[in-house]
Amino acid sequence: MKWEFKNGIPIYLQIVDQIKRQIVSGELAPGSRIPAVRDLAQEAGVNPNTMQRALTQLEQEGLLHTQRTRGRFVTDEEEVMRETRQQLSREYIAELYKHLRELGLDREEIVAAVSAWEDTDK
Repeated sequence: MKWEFKNGIPIYLQIVDQIKRQIVSGELAPGSRIPAVRDLAQEAGVNPNTMQRALTQLEQEGLLHTQRTRGRFVTDEEEVMRETRQQLSREYIAELYKHLRELGLDREEIVAAVSAWEDTDK
């Protein structure tokens, strides 16, 4: 996994977001075991406590679960995956909309721009 961190946002929140994207996109398959905290922390170049905090949050959100002595696993609950995918979609759309409005585009221009991009992305 390629870890990218930005200034101004807590690292653990960025880890949460990156792992969420991997889960809902299927890059981390439902039911799959994720590496140990220390291994992930070393790979990401962060303190193990930071990684632990991120994984704990993902567990609280229902995206990961722990099996005693076996490790952490990605949820296989479809409803949790669907809700998380929708939540991320809303956040990304809100961010895109905000930036396009800052450029002076109105709603119709935004819809046209997205439609035009979709047509050229095929």
